[in-house]
Amino acid sequence: MGLFGRGKSGGVMNVIRCDETDYLVWKWRPAGQELNSTSRENAIRFGSSLRVKDGEVAVFVYKQNDGTMQDFIVGPYDDTIKTANFPVLANLIGLAYGGESPFQADIYFINLQKNNQIRFAIPYFNVFDPRFPDHGVPVAVRGILTFNISDYREFIKLNRMVNFTLEQFNAQIKDAVTRYVKSTVMSVPSEMGIPLVQIENKIMEINDRVAGHLVPRLESDFGVNVRGLDIGAIEIDYESPYYEELRRLTAGNMAKTIDAQTDVNIKNLQEMQEINAANLEDVLRRQREEMQRAQRLQSETTFLGAHTINLQADVLKTGAQNLGQMGSMNLGGNGESGSAGGFNAAGMMTGMMMGGAMGQQMAGMMNNMGQQMNTAMQTPPPLPQSQYMVAFNGQSSGPFGIAHLQQLVAQGQMTPQTYVWKQGMANWEQAGNVSELNVLFMPATPPPPPPVPTPPVPPPGS
Repeated sequence: MGLFGRGKSGGVMNVIRCDETDYLVWKWRPAGQELNSTSRENAIRFGSSLRVKDGEVAVFVYKQNDGTMQDFIVGPYDDTIKTANFPVLANLIGLAYGGESPFQADIYFINLQKNNQIRFAIPYFNVFDPRFPDHGVPVAVRGILTFNISDYREFIKLNRMVNFTLEQFNAQIKDAVTRYVKSTVMSVPSEMGIPLVQIENKIMEINDRVAGHLVPRLESDFGVNVRGLDIGAIEIDYESPYYEELRRLTAGNMAKTIDAQTDVNIKNLQEMQEINAANLEDVLRRQREEMQRAQRLQSETTFLGAHTINLQADVLKTGAQNLGQMGSMNLGGNGESGSAGGFNAAGMMTGMMMGGAMGQQMAGMMNNMGQQMNTAMQTPPPLPQSQYMVAFNGQSSGPFGIAHLQQLVAQGQMTPQTYVWKQGMANWEQAGNVSELNVLFMPATPPPPPPVPTPPVPPPGS
């Protein structure tokens, strides 16, 4: 039968397809039939061939007394028109025709793969800086909108397919783009706090803001899928009489802001240096006090024995003086004081006994003092402990000894990445990089024991 054939009633069989290479929506018409030429424009023979390529959809629109109905054939499809594939058509073909009479339908091919681009250039319109609400500065915007059709059912519902032209459709979208872009750009200085003279430097922020308002409306109003909105340029009319005034005002305020921020930064730096100097002075003072205290304790330990001997010597000296007086004491027991010039043997014996006891005590004291002094001289002074300052949230704390640092590690407040400093270090350093502190971060549990060596297997026959 070839591409065309004749039915039982002599009608021409059609091959319905779209051979256009660049289209968004294209209406099919029988060969030789122009727009609105005859009533046969939409007369389709049942059994005609339909070819729909991959990436497009054929829409059959049937006009009935109670409205319109559609059949959607998504490609790829290459077959004759059958009621099994056309639910609406199956209800329209009457038994009286026997499938021989033509049916009326508008057929549209919609390209689902085409990315349609609209370039827009919005001429100068006045934008106002909130500081000067009466001084409008002309601003122009240029960009590209990219869209396609994904929900073809919604697209058919929102757009008239009869006499559809891409030019008219693009014009409608361009009007919507112009409306939303102008409205958004005009509100940018007040809503985003951007000086008008700096609006050119905020294209990305403005682009996202426009897309947030525009994309949902285009999709709901026109049934298109917006692939991208790219504002290429926002241009200010530099010849505007109000532009130079705004520029001077903005530059002056910016200079004042920079000066004020610089002053604040310098003040903060000075205060931080003063705090660090005070902390360093306090650390050095504490270290000096600890060293002096250690030296004082060492000195007291060293000379404690000598001090004890001095005290005991005073006691012995007093005892010796009392002993010297014992010889003149009347120990005879007769109660007479007239015998003072006589020899007192009992007093002499008592004095000798007490003198011997004191001599032995003095010798023992000297011996103990010598031993204590030797021990003190042989015992080295305690080692000074390292004191570290620790940085927490940008603030220095401390100084802390090793034992205190170990507690901070156990509590999870200090990690190998925590910065520390002690006297003698040029800069702050991470604790994990200080060799003296590595022991703080070693695991508390020992590693598993080494495996037990397997005894050698004796050779066979041994």
